[in-house]
Amino acid sequence: MPTYSEQDLQEALADIQDGMGLGEASRKYMIPKSTLHGRLHNARPRAEAFERYQALSKVQEDRLAQFIQKIEALGNPLTHAQIRHIAQRILDLSGSTHQLGKDWATAFIRRNPSIGTKRARRMENSRVTGATRKNITEWFKILRQPEFQAIKPENRWNMDESGIMEGQGSNGLVLGSKETRAIQRRDPGSRAWTSFIECISATGKRLPPLVIFKGKSVQAQWFPRNLEPFQGWKFTATEKGWTDDDTCHEWMRKIFLPCTRPDNPNDWRLIILDGHGSHATDEIMWECYINNVLMLFLPPHTSHVLQPLDLAVFSALKRAYRKQVNNLLLFCNDTTVFGKRSFLEAYRIARDEAVTEKNAKSGWYAGGLWPLNLQKPLSSPLLVDDKDQPKSQENESEGTLPTGSTSPRAEKRCPVPVTPA
Repeated sequence: MPTYSEQDLQEALADIQDGMGLGEASRKYMIPKSTLHGRLHNARPRAEAFERYQALSKVQEDRLAQFIQKIEALGNPLTHAQIRHIAQRILDLSGSTHQLGKDWATAFIRRNPSIGTKRARRMENSRVTGATRKNITEWFKILRQPEFQAIKPENRWNMDESGIMEGQGSNGLVLGSKETRAIQRRDPGSRAWTSFIECISATGKRLPPLVIFKGKSVQAQWFPRNLEPFQGWKFTATEKGWTDDDTCHEWMRKIFLPCTRPDNPNDWRLIILDGHGSHATDEIMWECYINNVLMLFLPPHTSHVLQPLDLAVFSALKRAYRKQVNNLLLFCNDTTVFGKRSFLEAYRIARDEAVTEKNAKSGWYAGGLWPLNLQKPLSSPLLVDDKDQPKSQENESEGTLPTGSTSPRAEKRCPVPVTPA
């Protein structure tokens, strides 16, 4: 393999044109004279000569290399397996039936000197968990990088999942006769758990929600006769009523990507979200890669200090929902069970009251995420003192493919989010 770079070769050619002898340039830059002679006579660089034998074109590989470096800047370097998955999907999209060889990643690194395998230093969760000044300050350094600051506020989004007990109204105190110590109060009857995914922008826009019922499939009898107020909403069902890999992918394809498409297709979009495994599958990585989407995970256990939805939307939403449940119960007879139809109606009204432009903007402002203001989260009374964090040793493991020096082996890690070049 050549020990010189293309830059070395160009410098040698420049010296020869300035009067240096061919042999002297060969010895100085450790480049064979035959190579220098050929390039002086318009021979094509090796990379160009063999490009037609590569699975991906040079343009495709350049974009992939830039993508690897950008996602490393987010603190989520990719494994060999993840890069290989993206490369294979690029081939499939072009209509090629070619399958990448087992040594493709090694050859890709060799062709792209800005990329190299290096060890990923893994810290135990206790070292990075908690809303400490140090953790938050380090995380904000990502947002302050020029390429991320350039993202427009209308293209900055916060996505999160929460849940509500379908019939859970207020459990507060009630008024009654002083002669008795307790009073029976009508119970809504339903204790089914339903989750929802909400997403808001830094400019206060909200996306249609994804409602996740607990069950094997969505049933028609769950819905009101008039679905017009729910236009744009998406509904699905999972065994436990929470998101899974397929649910997150469905939200990405059916809600986020079509509803947030910028006027300029080259503009990047940013999603800030909790670090949850279901948000980081290979399929979601691919969707983000081809649609110019950046996914930035919050530091563990910092939602209550940083996340806009948690800071100004979800608490107001659940208060409004409980109020609506209690209001609906006033008009129900004693045998009426609070079911999914009633839940949807109560949630819709509560959502219109709580998921507002004002609350969304307040959440972004309170977390210091837009406008960027590190002092907002650092002034939170909920911060944990750095010295209270337990000390533990770092564990090293291999498996990333960001920029850097070399290491021959790679160990597969958990999937991580993707960023387009």
